[in-house]
Amino acid sequence: MFRNPPDDHAARLIEAAGLKGLQVGGARVSEKHANFIVNPERLATAGDIETVIERVQAAVRGKFGVELVREVRIVGEKP
Repeated sequence: MFRNPPDDHAARLIEAAGLKGLQVGGARVSEKHANFIVNPERLATAGDIETVIERVQAAVRGKFGVELVREVRIVGEKP
């Protein structure tokens, strides 16, 4: 979901922030690899996924001062 920041790994930061398993609606941060968002019940909306992304970014920024950059681009999002 996120690019690795210089000299670190996005998954490590997300896990260290305690975000594995963070869930909004049907979308959640994977328990296996923290840099993936999963939709196991196929009930997640695009809004659920975007909210998980935003919460992960905010938590990592707040805890480590690192801005996670999305690898994916949301259609309709400004570049």
